[in-house]
Amino acid sequence: MRLLHSVVSLFRRARRFERRELQEFRAWIETTRNLIRLTSLLVIPLLLAIVTFLSHVNPALSFLLFPPLASGTHTLFSDPKGKYSTPVNLVGGLTIGALCGWLTLVVRHLGWLPVANDVATVSPIGAALSIFMTGVLTWLLDVELSAAFSTALLVLLTNTPDEAGIYVLSIAISSVLVAVVFYFWRRKVYAERAQYLYQSTKGDDHVLIPMRGPHANATAMLGARLASAHDAGKVVLLKLSDDESIENGDDSDSEQSSQERAVSAYAADLEGRASKIRTKIGVPCEVVVASAGKSPARTVIHTAHETNCDLIAVPFETRYGSLSPFIRELFNGDTDVLVHRSADDRTNWNRVMVTVRRESDVAHSMLDFAVRLVGHTGGISVAHCIGDERHRRTAEEMLAHLTETIEAMVETRVALTSIEDFLDTYVHSYDLVIVGASQDRSAASRFISPPTFNRIDTLDTDVAILDRNFRI
Repeated sequence: MRLLHSVVSLFRRARRFERRELQEFRAWIETTRNLIRLTSLLVIPLLLAIVTFLSHVNPALSFLLFPPLASGTHTLFSDPKGKYSTPVNLVGGLTIGALCGWLTLVVRHLGWLPVANDVATVSPIGAALSIFMTGVLTWLLDVELSAAFSTALLVLLTNTPDEAGIYVLSIAISSVLVAVVFYFWRRKVYAERAQYLYQSTKGDDHVLIPMRGPHANATAMLGARLASAHDAGKVVLLKLSDDESIENGDDSDSEQSSQERAVSAYAADLEGRASKIRTKIGVPCEVVVASAGKSPARTVIHTAHETNCDLIAVPFETRYGSLSPFIRELFNGDTDVLVHRSADDRTNWNRVMVTVRRESDVAHSMLDFAVRLVGHTGGISVAHCIGDERHRRTAEEMLAHLTETIEAMVETRVALTSIEDFLDTYVHSYDLVIVGASQDRSAASRFISPPTFNRIDTLDTDVAILDRNFRI
């Protein structure tokens, strides 16, 4: 019996490890740079293997074929949205380069160019002529590609126009094969990666809202607007009852126990709030009253599981100038958490700023939430702050990767300043600022540079703090 129990326990542990690894891989591949790297590692070798198989028709040309083709293929897949990353550039550039080399051999064969003493040696004048023609033609035809100059030189090693002609044909056929694969990959996979890969933007449509604090109604409206963006969305309002306070108000003459009366009062209050949400937002809304127990946060997480909610939207709470233990325990749970700090009980958010530290599943989720809130009429800004001007280009590329997958007009900003100074300057133009919880940072990093939400508590606009969690 003990052996069976040990085997079952080991199996469950293995399943948890497998699910955790799968979730971590999903989060990793949501970063566009990682997706591109993984594709390059898998697709380029496969394509070249196919080309290698086809090139066995003329093995003598295989070595001359691979270098420019590998280079051109890497150019396409490593920068799918780049200026030169087009199928036309690849096929046109490589083929034009090979043709220019072939023309050089024809000119040399006609005796119009000096021939080197060694027949196998490429003439310097021939090499220069081949490169010159390639540069001119690719420029005029707007098919500039670095690998084109490789084909222009390598074809000269064939030494005869006939072999060069076969080389040109091989380059054209091989590059067309690569171009077709790239075209369908970019159109069906890369451009649609949000649909296939970004799990962070597919969930969070069942929202649990613990009704705590003076701004619970504003947080409930925020959660309702997030849920209403999906057809299957729903909202669950949760009231945690305090058993001790109930017992103190016990009245033995009442037909109902004090606890039942309290629960009924809580439920009636929640139903009134739920009715307003259904009327104003048009999203299904349920109510739950539960005992807070020894750990209110664990009760909230358990309720999220029981009601099939994948997001907990909770009002902001502090203790001694930092997040309350209740919220910190929610952050350590296995359900996504959105902490909302309301500045003026606003219930509509048309202008949203999203601050991102890096491209990640959290960044995609924050941007998705912003799109849900503003709809088709609002405005979204995505901001990243840098400490050195040398990082501007990388930051702009990162923001482009984040925003190109959503169907909304988004303004991107890269600022050479601290996040606090940036927000102090521009936050007045926005209804809501969404930041990440920085849970993936090390303790040392968080000690040296506190999380952003700890440094923007003086902002006079709404703030939402998102923490992404995965069920194990």
